[in-house]
Amino acid sequence: AVGALGAALAAIDPEPSPLQRRTGALVARLGVFALLFCVVVFVAYGMVHGDWFEGAFAGITLAIGLLPEEFPMVLAIFLALGAFRLARRNVLVRRSSVTETLGSTSILCVDKTGTLTQGTMHLEQTVDVEGRPSERVLLHAALNATYETGFINPLDEALRTHRVWDFSGYHKLDEVPYDFVRKRLSILAATPAGPLLITKGAVEQILAVCTSAECEPDHPVPLDAMRDRIREQFQRLTGQGFRVLGLAIRPMRDGTRIGKEHEAEMTFLGLLVFHDPLRADIDATVAELRRMGVSLKIVTGDHRLVAAHVGRAVGQDHGRLLTGPDIRRMSDDALVHQVNDIDVFAEVEPNQKDRIILALKRAGHVVGYIGDGINDAPALHAADVGISVESAVDAAKDAADIVLLEKNLSVLTEGVREGRITFANTLKYVFMATSANFGNMFSMAGASLFLPFLPLLPKQILLTNLLTDIPEMTIATDRVDQEWLDRPRRWDIAFIRKFMLTFGLVSSLFDYLTFGALLWILSASPEQFRTGWFIESVISASAIVLVIRTRRPFVTKIGRAHV
Repeated sequence: AVGALGAALAAIDPEPSPLQRRTGALVARLGVFALLFCVVVFVAYGMVHGDWFEGAFAGITLAIGLLPEEFPMVLAIFLALGAFRLARRNVLVRRSSVTETLGSTSILCVDKTGTLTQGTMHLEQTVDVEGRPSERVLLHAALNATYETGFINPLDEALRTHRVWDFSGYHKLDEVPYDFVRKRLSILAATPAGPLLITKGAVEQILAVCTSAECEPDHPVPLDAMRDRIREQFQRLTGQGFRVLGLAIRPMRDGTRIGKEHEAEMTFLGLLVFHDPLRADIDATVAELRRMGVSLKIVTGDHRLVAAHVGRAVGQDHGRLLTGPDIRRMSDDALVHQVNDIDVFAEVEPNQKDRIILALKRAGHVVGYIGDGINDAPALHAADVGISVESAVDAAKDAADIVLLEKNLSVLTEGVREGRITFANTLKYVFMATSANFGNMFSMAGASLFLPFLPLLPKQILLTNLLTDIPEMTIATDRVDQEWLDRPRRWDIAFIRKFMLTFGLVSSLFDYLTFGALLWILSASPEQFRTGWFIESVISASAIVLVIRTRRPFVTKIGRAHV
């Protein structure tokens, strides 16, 4: 199973992040604008001045000037600074583009164990089929946990550490490891009474292989007589938020090997009751995420009643729950229509987690997923932001984009805030670079039609872009207005295009006023004209940084901004 999972992960092509997709779309739009400018200026200049070579030169120069050639470098700096700030908050970023995507996350999918809860299982009690405390159930459960050698899990650890046992009269003969289909773990142990098969697992899966139940030691009765009572106990305990496993035994008269086929005609012994307390600060953390516009969805393999109890405890008392068997019967399209209205996904199989993630993405969300197990790797790959923890298995950490040094959602709220700061500052730079470049090139295109010389030389255009990028790059460490932190935001290419056109045309108006002053008031020569416009372009582009960096009056920015 592990090998198949590894092969499946190796076959997955990494998807571009939302940031990569949207910046790619933006650059494509700018490329179209640049091509149109190049063609229009080439034709117009050639027709007006009759110099087609100079027209081609002017068109290419304009196209180069319109494209923000420093954008990849500046974006890399912005993301690297965001990742550095996250590292100071115990959040390690493995893929820099996810720094910004984390701030855009609108849905966060978590497993309850270790994220909403403390992740430390405590054995509350062991009871027989009548609901009475049972040392016999505890002894056999401890034997099963002590001798199992499969997945390390907190349930077995709780059984092993609950009490110090002397198993000198016992030894292990064989084992059938746990798997996510059977949901059972079997141990064949040599006991003073002979070989004994001990099986524990999900209650319904244990009942499925039993034909009798033990009301008194070594006095089994038909299971049908006790089945309803066992299920009633199970429902009551899980409804209180306890994790409950079933335990069954079967004497084996001969043989030292067992297989899955031996899990049959067993005797149901009792129930194992575990408790994993909620984190002390989880209510405040979930409320803070909700205030920031991030919806929390619980995705767990635990029983629906346990998951619903935890959901209610963290404030998701909506009664909207979907189980793994329900998902198995759904088509992908049906799941997409359901996921927005579901808060808790319970009894989920490992291969259903990535289906849930993909359905949420198809529903229009930016999705984060927290996982630490080997079966979480496909879901971590599928999520826009895969999040793991330092204590996770290697496969989960390799698949994750972000690794938390603390398995605590409160750390992630800081990460979301830093992601939004990175997003806001990146967008400021995009507004500045695109609008300034478009405005300058629009001005140059118009001036080229009535001037007998190029308004700016190519090297001046490139130098203008470089000099104006210096103040714009300082935006990477800029403070951000509080409204940018209150909810997730997405790249809006249509709005960026509208802003570029509107603000660019406004800046061109000032350029044309400068042209008029240089030509009609100062009677500037071509060299003086180029120098004058060059200086005006650099100064105005630098000054406009103060305006675009906030939507509030820029004179109040210093006193009212938030970090």
